[in-house]
Amino acid sequence: MSIKKALLVACTSLSLGIGASPVLAEVADAVTPDPVVLKGDVLVEKKVVVNGAETVQLVEPASVVPGDRLLFRTRYSNTGKAAVDAFVVTNPVPQAVAVAAPSTDALEVSIDGGKSFARLATLSVPDGKGGMRRAVATDITHIRWTIPQIAPGASGSLEYHAVVR
Repeated sequence: MSIKKALLVACTSLSLGIGASPVLAEVADAVTPDPVVLKGDVLVEKKVVVNGAETVQLVEPASVVPGDRLLFRTRYSNTGKAAVDAFVVTNPVPQAVAVAAPSTDALEVSIDGGKSFARLATLSVPDGKGGMRRAVATDITHIRWTIPQIAPGASGSLEYHAVVR
């Protein structure tokens, strides 16, 4: 599988609700009673020169290499007639990338395959020498957001930046 395909599959593989199984975003609305539609995508940051000034543009990745910065985005919309409360979106982080700072500061993350979640600064992992070390961005396996309420017809997006390993 190409890295682009692997990144897109990982980006669109979403867990809905606490304890739900991973599902593809295209069928997410079919497996949840909530009328929330999800769509995931991945963009790569490319530096371009426009009128002599360097700017960063987000483009669909034709290919990526180690060091490329990516934006993982999940867009959501409530197509129903009622508000949806406490909607949870959990995205697995592809093994080929590491979550980039400062994204890690504000995110609720997992370092144990999605079993538990907390802020990265509060987590520890075994150091391989019988002790523990503070968890870092490369330890993140999943990111979770809880949207307090999605009004009927409302939409938005959730995102994080990552770097290709």
